[in-house]
Amino acid sequence: MLKIFKIIALLEGISYILLIVIGLPLKYYWDNDVLVKTTGLPHGILAIAYIALAILLKNEMKWNNKDLAVILICSLIPFATFWMTRKYLN
Repeated sequence: MLKIFKIIALLEGISYILLIVIGLPLKYYWDNDVLVKTTGLPHGILAIAYIALAILLKNEMKWNNKDLAVILICSLIPFATFWMTRKYLN
């Protein structure tokens, strides 16, 4: 399950960055929402999977509540899932 969580964390981070860095400027500055429409749902599914897997892995990885909170907050901050992977999963 840890390997799957690493993959989900990577994909969630990439999809979040795509939405913020490319999708939102395209939508609001150039009135083109194609990237937001195509990436939004997969990002949402990946974010939910990230949160669910983090909660399921808490005991296996021996994370305390503070560690789990940091890991969950990382899903809200751009680039934070990459940092989290290096700090908590290696």
